[in-house]
Amino acid sequence: MFPKMNPRQMKKMMRQMGMELKELPVKEVVIRLEDGEITIRDPAVNVIEVQGQKTYQISGGVESTGGGGLPEEDIEVVAAQAGVSKEKAKEALEKADGDLAAAILSLTQ
Repeated sequence: MFPKMNPRQMKKMMRQMGMELKELPVKEVVIRLEDGEITIRDPAVNVIEVQGQKTYQISGGVESTGGGGLPEEDIEVVAAQAGVSKEKAKEALEKADGDLAAAILSLTQ
């Protein structure tokens, strides 16, 4: 963002603009969706506060997604290739941890 600026200068500049940055000691973040959830383990979570408004920034690798985490197009591909319903395709994809080839193989054998 700002080349060659050390962290101390960055914090000072943020304070002058009325911004405050804090890192939260978090072990896990769970985001609940309408049809599933996303779990992020050992994330880096920062809170940025500007004029009383807080913004949370989460970074890290996705550990798992719930049943709703499968892309609809993947379900459709498996259903078409294996000649089964979308429900059976979704179940096979969940068992195969999202691996399309493994899901298709399990349904066609």
